[in-house]
Formats: sequence, C-alpha cells, structure tokens
Amino acid sequence: MADPDSFAAGAAFVDGGFVPIGRASVSVLDWGFTKSDVTYDVVHVWRGSFFRLDDHLARFARSMAALHMTIPYGVDEQAGILAECVRRAGLDDSYVAMVTTRGVPLPGMPRRPSLMSNRYIAYAIPWIDVIPVDVQERGAHLIVAKTPRIASESVDPTVKNYHWGDLVQAMFEAEAAGADNAVLLDADGYVTEGPGFNVFAVRDGSVVTPDRGALEGVTRQTVIDICGELGLPVRIAPMTRDDLLAADEIFTSTTAGGVMPAARIDGRILQNDRPGPVSRRIRETYWRWHEEGRHLTPVSGLAWTPAEARAS
Repeated sequence: MADPDSFAAGAAFVDGGFVPIGRASVSVLDWGFTKSDVTYDVVHVWRGSFFRLDDHLARFARSMAALHMTIPYGVDEQAGILAECVRRAGLDDSYVAMVTTRGVPLPGMPRRPSLMSNRYIAYAIPWIDVIPVDVQERGAHLIVAKTPRIASESVDPTVKNYHWGDLVQAMFEAEAAGADNAVLLDADGYVTEGPGFNVFAVRDGSVVTPDRGALEGVTRQTVIDICGELGLPVRIAPMTRDDLLAADEIFTSTTAGGVMPAARIDGRILQNDRPGPVSRRIRETYWRWHEEGRHLTPVSGLAWTPAEARAS
C-alpha cells in the first residue's frame, strides 16, 4: 500500500500548503463534490518542462470567469504552485491539474453560490495516457456511443468540467463492445468528443474536427497549428457518424497522451487496421515540437511565490 505521507505518488497544494497526494482532500459538503460545481484544467510536464502552460492557465481563467469563480492567486503564482507540486513529487513527466471548486456553504448561509468562498487545489501525479501507448501504436478501436452528449445549452463543453455522466456511460458501452473508447454524438446526431479527448477525421488528405459539443482543447489547437505548418488543409466543421465511417483515418487528441490514432470505428477497419500516414505524421510532429522545445516552460524556471504557502 502506498504511504500517504510520501510525495512519491504525487504532490498537491491544498488550503495554502503542500501535502503528499495521499493527504489531499475535499470536503463532502463542497459543492464541487455534491453538485459537480467545479472547473479544472490539466497541463502535462514532459522531461521537466510544461507544454503550452500559458494556454492552459488562460483557459482555466476563462473557465473560472464563466462560472463566476475567483481564487487569490494570479497567473504567475499559479504557475509557481504547479511547478512546486512537480518538484516536490520529483516528476520529470507528469500530469498536472489545477482545480477550483465552488466551496462549502456556511451554516445558515442562503443557498446562493455567489456567497461561497471558492477553493483552489493543484496537484502533480505521474504521467497519464488516456489511451495506453501500446494501443496508440496499433491504433485505438472506437465505437460511436448510443449515449448522447449532454446538451451544450445545459453544460458548456468549452468550460472544462466534471459533468461526466454521459462520458462514463459511453466508456461502459465501449467496454461492453470490446472497444478501447467511444465517441459521442449530440442529440442532433453530430459528433462532439470522447471521454477526455477531441476527435479528428482525415478524408482525401484533409483534416476536420467537430465544431460543436466539445472542449476547445489545447492539444486540438496544437494539431491545427501542426496542420498549418505541414500544409495540410484543416477545418472545424459539422461531422456526423457517417462522416466518421467514411473517413480514411481517425485520430484523437488530448493533453494526457497527445495525438492518438485510431484503427477501427464501429468495427470498420481503417488503413489495414493500423494508424494512417496523416495521423502518424501529425503525431510525430507533435512530439518533435516537444523535442525542439516549442511551447515549453521549464519547471526549474518557475518560482514558488504565494506568501501563505511559504509558511507551510
């Protein structure tokens, strides 16, 4: 059993101080727990450097603003906190999260979320791949789930959130079908995203990703940028299940894994049951950009600054 007092499994910043991940907790009364009233973001650290940290911090700020949440730390302080979590855990490759919950209502407080003090938590744990590396190499087997994506009018998918009821059901569907993961459609039959990843299709050398019902992923944007550099046509446009089934190639993208090719969709075999050439080229370029130092921020160059944390 892992030692809850050891930083070996990861480090967290909670209530102004750093603790081993095994000691990090949230109140059972926090609306983040009881009502999924929470937002978060995830950035990865690769060989001691954050990738596109500024973009993740900016999206986190937009998400908090959309949910009327505030925290007492500025962008530079947040960057320092995240870096210190990585340093304390001793992780060169890590999955690093920043979380803001609504908080705990005080006794007698009117039932108004605007009166609550929001709570900020950060943590770093060992690297996570949403789709395992060996599956990425042979190409993921995906299904189109029968469970529809939560309506964007109800839960804004561009605000990163914990409303995963539909996504978890889709994962159960994939498991029952013997597949690796699932893609969800909206109520009108248009492709949105999968559990923790964006979706891309390649047809006649052109790349397309859905225009609705999905997080505007930082890795998704990186793929769009890569397509521009490689001279590949790329569009953000409506996509149906038939479009997926007619695609020459399919791949997914996420911070926790990068560019992840698929080899099957609803039993249809793509590219001889292996990742296709466009998917492979984009994936190779994605990691080459890391090797070249593009969009990297060294953990060692970020200072830990919050005054209340320094006292811990």
